[in-house]
Amino acid sequence: MAVLIEASGLKKRFGSIAAVNGISLTVQKGEVLGFLGPNGAGKSTTMKMITGFLEPDAGTVRIAGIDMFDNPKAAKGKLGYLPEGAPSYGEMTAGDFLNFIAEIRGFEAGEAMKRVGAAVEKTEIGSVLGQRIETLSKGYKRRVAMAQAILHDPQVLVMDEPTDGLDPNQKHHVRQLISEMAANKAIIVSTHILEEVEAVCSRAIIINKGRIVADGTAEDLMRRLPSHGAVAISVPGDRVQALRSALGALPGLSRIDTVGQANGHVRVRLVPKTGALQPHDVAQLLRQHAVDVEEIYAERGNLDEVFRQITTSDEAAHA
Repeated sequence: MAVLIEASGLKKRFGSIAAVNGISLTVQKGEVLGFLGPNGAGKSTTMKMITGFLEPDAGTVRIAGIDMFDNPKAAKGKLGYLPEGAPSYGEMTAGDFLNFIAEIRGFEAGEAMKRVGAAVEKTEIGSVLGQRIETLSKGYKRRVAMAQAILHDPQVLVMDEPTDGLDPNQKHHVRQLISEMAANKAIIVSTHILEEVEAVCSRAIIINKGRIVADGTAEDLMRRLPSHGAVAISVPGDRVQALRSALGALPGLSRIDTVGQANGHVRVRLVPKTGALQPHDVAQLLRQHAVDVEEIYAERGNLDEVFRQITTSDEAAHA
């Protein structure tokens, strides 16, 4: 696949603060890259440099092979950008704004009408085209801004919090739209909603203190958790010792942790030495030893846990 976004060694300081400290990344056609990090980590600053809205102190950016700072007009012609806060011209109607965007993108009347119509349909904003943008809800403002970002069908899309302010149905629609567009584009999505990464992103990076501290698929990141691949079991309290005895010789088992008690049942976690334990194998062994269990399942973990583990350990290392 062609690499459509290349950022190398990006750095940016604001006075004594190193907002971005040597970030390098690539995004290929067909990839949706989730961009994660705590507030103040440098996400928005990095995105502004990638899109050419902020000049880096050091580093380079290439969009579809075009150097952003040697040939900014050509590079920006290849990308669509949904900035933080969805800035636009509040006194314009949504329709006038999109027609204006089509005009400055260089489309003639007939083609401009076609492009605007397609963007309006994809973002479902037809009902508010006659309203001034300043009167729209936060969600509709966000969708108008998304329409301008995709109006020219760019090869590269960079979106900062694309579902911010949207209701659950609107979020679902936007995620579907991103997934549909992904095959023919390279897309970066900055988000605080970690479920969004699993829903639409093929890969994710986590940045903290202006540096990349993790890069991989959602599954790759969750493998960092100590509980990933563990098996959770709920048993009656009087059967815990029998369970421990039955599982004592289970191949690949590192330890058995008690993680909770409720309603006369105890929940334990079987932690593997490496890789993952298979619930089917565990259940079969317990049946052989006549140990009845209330519940058994494989623990996968979640990105919230990964995010906390990576960013807090990184902050501790800095301290």
